[in-house]
Amino acid sequence: MVITWSQRAREDLRLIHQYIAHDSKRYAKRVIQDITGNVTTLTDLPHLGRVVSEIGEENVREIGMYSYRIMYEVATNTIVIHGGIHKRRHFRPDDLPRQEP
Repeated sequence: MVITWSQRAREDLRLIHQYIAHDSKRYAKRVIQDITGNVTTLTDLPHLGRVVSEIGEENVREIGMYSYRIMYEVATNTIVIHGGIHKRRHFRPDDLPRQEP
């Protein structure tokens, strides 16, 4: 399995870092490292995350990290990271653009 990050997911990661860095650059770096590290485990365990309840498709999943939902889609040989949103944010299926990176 190959992991790819969509443009939207890369931007979400940048915004997460930027937001946390206002209080602590060190903690911001750690959060991003933890997120990317856990995403890497998906190459061996692509169905590790739970199904995104708002979408309800078996191949669209999420892993929770800190206060964020990292959403991804499992395809034949690829895992596409679609984005990361704060858990308190109201999420609608339209909020997750499911396009290849």
